[in-house]
Amino acid sequence: MSLKPSLLPTRALLWLLCGFLLLLLPQWDRLPVWLAAACIALAGWRWLAQTGRARLPGRWLRLAIMGTLIAVYIATVSGRFSVDTAASFFVLAVGLKWLETANRRDFFVLFFILVYLATVNFLFRQGIGWSLVTLAGVVVTLVALQLLHTPADSRHSSFHGLRRLGGMLLKTLPVVIALFVFFPRMAPLWSVPLVSDQARTGLSDSMTPGDISSLAQSSERAFRVTFAGETPEHRDRYWRGLILDRFDGRTWSQWQQEPYRPLGRVNRDAGLEALADNEYDVLMEASGQRWVYALDNSRPVSANIAEVSGRVFRLERPADTSVRYRMELERETGTAGGLSPAERRQYLQLPPQGNQRSRQLARDLAMGAGTDLAFANAVLNRFREQPYYYTLRPPAMPDDPVDTLLFDAQRGFCAHYASAMTFLLRAADIPARVVAGYQGGSPGPDEAYLIIRQYDAHAWVEAWIEERGWVRFDPTAAIAPQRIESGLRDAVAEEGSFLEDNWASPQRYGDLPLVQWASLQLDRINYNWQRWVIGYQGQSQMDLMSRLPGNIGLRELGYLTAGLMGVALLVAALVAAIRHGGATRTDPAGVLVSRWARLLQKRGSAVPAGATPLELARMTEQQAPAAAAVARAFARDLNNHYYGSGSRSRPGRGSHRSTELRLMRRRLARIRRELRKRSTVHGPAQHPS
Repeated sequence: MSLKPSLLPTRALLWLLCGFLLLLLPQWDRLPVWLAAACIALAGWRWLAQTGRARLPGRWLRLAIMGTLIAVYIATVSGRFSVDTAASFFVLAVGLKWLETANRRDFFVLFFILVYLATVNFLFRQGIGWSLVTLAGVVVTLVALQLLHTPADSRHSSFHGLRRLGGMLLKTLPVVIALFVFFPRMAPLWSVPLVSDQARTGLSDSMTPGDISSLAQSSERAFRVTFAGETPEHRDRYWRGLILDRFDGRTWSQWQQEPYRPLGRVNRDAGLEALADNEYDVLMEASGQRWVYALDNSRPVSANIAEVSGRVFRLERPADTSVRYRMELERETGTAGGLSPAERRQYLQLPPQGNQRSRQLARDLAMGAGTDLAFANAVLNRFREQPYYYTLRPPAMPDDPVDTLLFDAQRGFCAHYASAMTFLLRAADIPARVVAGYQGGSPGPDEAYLIIRQYDAHAWVEAWIEERGWVRFDPTAAIAPQRIESGLRDAVAEEGSFLEDNWASPQRYGDLPLVQWASLQLDRINYNWQRWVIGYQGQSQMDLMSRLPGNIGLRELGYLTAGLMGVALLVAALVAAIRHGGATRTDPAGVLVSRWARLLQKRGSAVPAGATPLELARMTEQQAPAAAAVARAFARDLNNHYYGSGSRSRPGRGSHRSTELRLMRRRLARIRRELRKRSTVHGPAQHPS
């Protein structure tokens, strides 16, 4: 047996459908294509049933559809369970709910489910653009809820409902802002990764020549940096992230893999204290990894990161959302002792076979170099003097990639040259390692901060030089100095390969000032949103409260929040009481409704508090059937008076209102006469208590 969907107002259902589609948009690239299509098809089926062009499925067909879609979902996730897969299953459940939305109760349930779907969106999308899309979806669903309560014969328009909703939101906005600022922000003791299965753009924990060149076609942000003092020159901005010290003949990886860490507390924020002259603040995009990026000779200032071996830094847990941290630049120190025998073996490791020509080249260069530093400079001179080229279109090098690069292709990207130089150094018995990170960065709007993008990804070499420690050598600087001095765009300008596969990126069109200006302004808005709204966490709140008198802590914040809520509720109650009293005294239509209710009560009808005009009309019809038509007309007039598109809660104003009120008074007088006739003939009606 199929369900009958005719109990719901068409306009309300249409707005609810639009709200659902808006709330699906922020998850368009996360959901499987079949799941998104199924949800849209199920919602469309409900709309066709509403318009009479289809019928909702009966119980057994609904169970069959549900079982089939759940089976497909289980086969798709293949036993993986995370917040990502759980959220996808929730979206599927929302889609299935449309098939059983047949009455007002179902409408209410679906409304609250959609509000919860809006909160799920914020797990995956926290940028200001997607936040506005989610807010628009919530607003549309709220309009649908208003339309559900609008009488079917009312001329109340959807735009009028939207306007009323906007007025209510404006009234609550001060309370929302106060709660946002003062409500105590205590981090949970633990949490699970939010987007464990979502692919992200960025550096991985291994490097095969060619990996970084693929990143060079992405203009996504990696992180932004604000300096308190002078911003370093472009050539000095080496953002270290990973040490890659194990080579299998083709791929560089970490000697010691990242240890497994049980799920722990969420990453803390960096606070809002003013930066010291030698400090800088980093706002890193979600990467799904624990490593962060910092300049040479930096040490952590904020408590949410810690230094590990190799002068690199790690978060407490993977960055599944944007993270802010602070670093301090220190003066360059002298050598920090020497390498242990185990460390020397680690930084000299090479495969026993392969790349024989490169091993011979290392022996030849070593014979002419008296020191390790001289050998490293000899390698750089070879790159500088011989016809090596920097390109985003390197040829494939499947066998002996170091030999192929140095002697045959002589064309490569930064990862190719860093790999080759590290191999030569190790072959000459000089400890060396590959460092992966970013280099450079472009100024943000008004040069207030730097923007480091994925195409700034870079790899270079660090070699152990006695009495100096680890020294940076960058073969890319010898081959294509423009890359280090001014960035990737200038380095590959002749080749024309900058973002050639990313036509939609504004950064591709650097010769169009208007495009660049608009892109920077949007980035400014997003940066401030992430820093001051998304990033407003516990430490930031405490830093802000410390600027207020009274030494406010978490306990005082709790008292302050409770006081604000109490004051807000008291003001709201007073305003409601004043408006209700004023409306009772000044609303002629309200007076007519009260008189109508008293007439029915005098003749024995049990009129509930807050009875609607339609309910009063039904009671009148029971008391005096002859007054049924005029009672329904009177109820329709009252609904139009309060909910019609021309109503602005200003009853009685204007000639049109005066005409309406005169007509309603005449109809009430006729109802009174009919009730009196009925009472004279039959006596007062008796109703059971």
